[in-house]
Amino acid sequence: MRLAFVVQRYGLDIAGGAEYHCRLIAEHMARHAEVEVLTTCAADYITWANHYPEGREVLNGIPVRRFRVKRPRDPVRFADWTDRVLRRGDEQECLRWLEEEGPFTPRLVQYLEKHAADYDFVFFFSYRYYTTYHGLRALRDKALLVPTAEDDGIYRIPIFPPLFRLPRGIVYNSHEERAMIEGVADNRHVPGDVVGVGSALPASMDGEAFRRRHGIDGPFILYVGRIDENKGCRQLFDFFRRYRAETSSPLKLVLIGKAVIPIPPDPAIVALGFQPDQEKWDALAACDLLSMPSRYESLSMVTLEAWWAERPVLANGKCAVLRGQCLRANAGLYYSSYDEFHEALALLEGKPELRRALGGNGRRYFDAHYAWDVVERKYLDLMARVQAENAAIAARHEAARP
Repeated sequence: MRLAFVVQRYGLDIAGGAEYHCRLIAEHMARHAEVEVLTTCAADYITWANHYPEGREVLNGIPVRRFRVKRPRDPVRFADWTDRVLRRGDEQECLRWLEEEGPFTPRLVQYLEKHAADYDFVFFFSYRYYTTYHGLRALRDKALLVPTAEDDGIYRIPIFPPLFRLPRGIVYNSHEERAMIEGVADNRHVPGDVVGVGSALPASMDGEAFRRRHGIDGPFILYVGRIDENKGCRQLFDFFRRYRAETSSPLKLVLIGKAVIPIPPDPAIVALGFQPDQEKWDALAACDLLSMPSRYESLSMVTLEAWWAERPVLANGKCAVLRGQCLRANAGLYYSSYDEFHEALALLEGKPELRRALGGNGRRYFDAHYAWDVVERKYLDLMARVQAENAAIAARHEAARP
């Protein structure tokens, strides 16, 4: 069996989001099939500026074929078009918005059209990009979609509900994402499953070594990810500083990730910038809990990683996905206001036995649902189901011939 994975950007230095998700799946499915990745030359999702050389390379044993972005994104113009389509966009305006969204790579779509026969299935990651929308429509009979959809309203604009009805199968990240898409697209006839993704787990973790390297002592909350308004970081800073002021708590907030908004100058907030993957795991071993303040998620990989590391999570309860994950795993608390943040954090800070119990629940939940043998089996089962349905359809057509 030969599989292609289409994703908007791809690289060993892209450490999170749908792109990292795609890379992990591609590398693990290479155990079961011949795999190729089709992507762009972009590394930066803000502008889609060409960064990697065009052509073919091999990364971690996976062939990667790159296509140049024909036109970079203008962030200001794109923001204007986003406001327009969210207010009243018709189909033509939405298609124009899609070109502004990018990455505008017509040659990648043309390659898919020309080489469709080379693949048994093509997985498209992230529904909202030019590469997915046009590529999936060109290859709908072989297309499987991994939407990675967030509850941000974009999935409702006129061009997307019909798109969700086209693929031969859909791999959802969460029950909430599935309900959201099925509610707007009425696409329950499309075979699908809630799968998510596993993680690149470490051979070991050393929390004490992490503390020594960075001069961190005492209890701390960990945040891992892009330090961005859209990830809820500004509110996290406000809530954390207010909590400290009201309680005289010794807690620190340690940040791992690239900052795209200012970080308050506060000795209790320790910003370490981008760190290697092992450093993240050592930080998880050292921390008391993980904070996940994002309002928009289809699946939080770092939440799952915290649970594998047996650490509880304090999550933004306004994100239905995070709230649902916390409830199903019984491995975290969530908040929808500062008062709830205060009470939940005080409970976690003051009760180490609660932190241990929630962390243990998280590890059991991870092992049951996100171990790689579970994830790989779900992908294989979905493809087998689609193949069986395709064979049944072909048999009916053959029987109907005069």
